[in-house]
Amino acid sequence: MAEGNLRRTGRIAVSRALAVARVLARHAWEGLWDALRGRHGGGPRRMRDTLAELGPTFVKLGQVLSTRPDLVPPRYEAELATLQDSVAPIDADAVHRALRRELGRDPRLLYVTFDDRPVAAASIGQVHGATLADGRQVVVKLRRPGVTAAVEEDLVLMRLVASMLSHVPGALRRVDVVGFVEQFSETIRGELDYVAEGHNADRARADLAQLPVHIPAVVWEATTHGVLTLERIEGVKIDDLAGLDAIGADRPVIARTLAYVYLSMVFSFGFFHADPHPGNLFVEPGGRLAMVDFGMVGTVTPAVRAALVEIVLALVTHDTRRTVAAMRGLGVAPASVDEDVFVEELDRLTASSIELPVGELRLAPLVADLMTVSRRHRLAFPRELALLVKTVVMCEGLAAQLDPGFALPEVLVAFVANALGGAAPQVPVADPDGEHRAEPAVLPEHGGER
Repeated sequence: MAEGNLRRTGRIAVSRALAVARVLARHAWEGLWDALRGRHGGGPRRMRDTLAELGPTFVKLGQVLSTRPDLVPPRYEAELATLQDSVAPIDADAVHRALRRELGRDPRLLYVTFDDRPVAAASIGQVHGATLADGRQVVVKLRRPGVTAAVEEDLVLMRLVASMLSHVPGALRRVDVVGFVEQFSETIRGELDYVAEGHNADRARADLAQLPVHIPAVVWEATTHGVLTLERIEGVKIDDLAGLDAIGADRPVIARTLAYVYLSMVFSFGFFHADPHPGNLFVEPGGRLAMVDFGMVGTVTPAVRAALVEIVLALVTHDTRRTVAAMRGLGVAPASVDEDVFVEELDRLTASSIELPVGELRLAPLVADLMTVSRRHRLAFPRELALLVKTVVMCEGLAAQLDPGFALPEVLVAFVANALGGAAPQVPVADPDGEHRAEPAVLPEHGGER
């Protein structure tokens, strides 16, 4: 019996490997044909389309790569950031069978109403609206049947390819491809485990209890590794500016609140929500920020936090030699890097922002310049640091959409100065007369690890 299962598993793995190879070969041929016809510049789009066709594991791979500006050039980073899989939703009968299997009982004993039409559907899972017996409105996130086995099969292929690539000379040698695949495996397995996601949400809610942000409660009696039941959020997507104006939201206050929430997660708790795209951030009718989807989170050690402060302060004060020193402290810039050349290149790239006051600086262009020089010198950032940098840049972009006058470097410098000085950073709120004022955020005395 065991031998038969092993042969069957081997046949499935070979079949999947051949299917992946056929997709890669077809897209490679299309790229070559475009090049022969003089059509250039389609590489990022083709990579996105290839990964989308290969399914959930590869879609998530592309999304993770979009958070690694130290590894992929800006055009690829931007294209991969748009990567979404599009699949048909699971039919209603399969949904109810999966719920019964996961929950170990008839789902009607938990949900008095359940909308068979999903709110959202993707290749890893889909989301439905429901009502609990006590009247609470909830959303139910159901993992797609069979997706865990499919992902594990793809991870075996990725590890095999990574092992082969690690012996190929050239630019790839600067990247720990095997280590990257192992980290990616941990990331996607974490997103497949809804119990882990629920615990992440609970931790973030406890951390941010003193800040004006709503993280939905987990309904643990209706949650398993394959089903996550959460309090339903009612609000407007954070990038729906017309919708925000319609509910009377104070956009500049929301922008600064968003910044303070993320800065608190990073510098006070070392644990942060790492997927701040507009579909995960809402503003409730009363103006409170709401945050969902804690499948992707990041952690930051005190040493990395301190180095990040150094890097950011060095960038905004145009002290590029200090930037390189901080990167050396992190092990990102080894002794083999020519510091004078690195500093000269970074100085040249950031020259246009040298005369700008901190209140007019944008962090994203400075970080992009730093990553450009880092890639040229074949530096690779630790995964958590790269994820954090990407998260901060995404937050800055959202905040600038809400308030074109928003300047994250100014807020960051003030936040760090207050925190280091023992004062509680000031969280902006709106007075009833529409004037902005600030209230202190209650932060822990020490930004300790948990």
